[in-house]
Amino acid sequence: MKGNNMLWLIAASTLALAACNKAESPAEVQHDVADARADANRDVADATADAREANADATKDVQDAQADHDPNDTRDQAQQASATAAKGDYKVAVAKAEATHKIAVEKCEALAGAAQKDCKDRADAELDMAKRSAESLKSG
Repeated sequence: MKGNNMLWLIAASTLALAACNKAESPAEVQHDVADARADANRDVADATADAREANADATKDVQDAQADHDPNDTRDQAQQASATAAKGDYKVAVAKAEATHKIAVEKCEALAGAAQKDCKDRADAELDMAKRSAESLKSG
């Protein structure tokens, strides 16, 4: 009886995995890609707005230090402003990479089986590469 249960478990697992890589209809894919694109655009816009706000605050701090005629504070604030800009650039780059990834993964849903898996793996690899590239922006 245990062997029978094992066979059923293997069969059920195989069917579940096959369903995961099933192609969606073109209409479904088009809808999902449009949704992913809208979400991605929002995410990038939010990251960009956050970076702009942080940069504006940092610039104001530099200007305040300059107005106080404090060269040491001005230098420190300028360094912090540079770091803030680099951090913002990084966050925007990552948001763009993740946005591109979301859209690519949804496009992969048009494929079936191994082609879909390969497509998603390629999208994941491109995301990883873009994130590694964005790391260089952190140091300013």
